[in-house]
Amino acid sequence: MVNYQQMNGITLAYMGDAIYEVFIREHLISKGVVKPTHLHHTATRYVSAKAHAALYRLMQQDNILTDEEQQYFHRGRNAKSHTSAKNTDIVTYRISTGIEALFGYLYLSKQNQRIENLMNWCIEQVEIGRTMENNSDTK
Repeated sequence: MVNYQQMNGITLAYMGDAIYEVFIREHLISKGVVKPTHLHHTATRYVSAKAHAALYRLMQQDNILTDEEQQYFHRGRNAKSHTSAKNTDIVTYRISTGIEALFGYLYLSKQNQRIENLMNWCIEQVEIGRTMENNSDTK
């Protein structure tokens, strides 16, 4: 059995990145997006570091995360990573790592319904354009 409670934020983010990506890919394919190039370009609206940062701001604004979820987000955001941010600033990259850690925690703690609820919320925010309002650059 995996002890997610003892895992560092980077390990949680590693798992969460995969879970988030698969969920988005399934969503896009179910919408009829099937050409690989189009899938990739469309997916970046949902899975980029900037999208994650915008979604986290909205999660805070809408107060949708529990205290425990916030703790796991912070564990990922504050983790020391040995990789550098690509195409974004370090603050945005760390927020993105926090989002990924959150989903890693939810997956490893078997909270599948919560993952589905949060993912559907994230998808809705992207599709109604809420992530575009403040998505030009994060602090």
